[in-house]
Amino acid sequence: MLVESGRVVAIEQDGVWVETLRKTTCGACSARKGCGHGLLNEVSAGSRGLVRVLVGNDLQASHCHINDQVEFTLPEEVILRGSLVVYIMPLLLMLGGATLASSVPGLSHLLSADMQSLLGAVAGFVLGVGLVRLHARFHRHNAALQPTLLRRMASQTNPVSFV
Repeated sequence: MLVESGRVVAIEQDGVWVETLRKTTCGACSARKGCGHGLLNEVSAGSRGLVRVLVGNDLQASHCHINDQVEFTLPEEVILRGSLVVYIMPLLLMLGGATLASSVPGLSHLLSADMQSLLGAVAGFVLGVGLVRLHARFHRHNAALQPTLLRRMASQTNPVSFV
């Protein structure tokens, strides 16, 4: 389980909105130059993110107040499966589209083989991105895939500084 902390900025009936400071372990990672997360962190260093967190087993949204410091959790397998869907599905469909388009015999007299492959790859990639969005829309209310409120750590009268 991954545990993150943040400050409550809004309260709903079935969850809370938590403001978090984006953290990174890029300093200890050997792939820091080629990683998208490291690049995003350089561009928006210190930026805050908003996360909708569902209520936990023992802690309800009514127990929280604005500016409370809370911890929430997300199962690691959700991140792994999500990464596979987001990265692998468009890539596989792009490669499949390029392969399929280059093997269509009727298009060879209209387009070169390279152009057929390129158009097939673009079509496969667009289809993959569309399927990722459809998957996200279909699973957006699945509580097993959402962050869950773990505990309320402290109540603050002033906004919490993440320095």
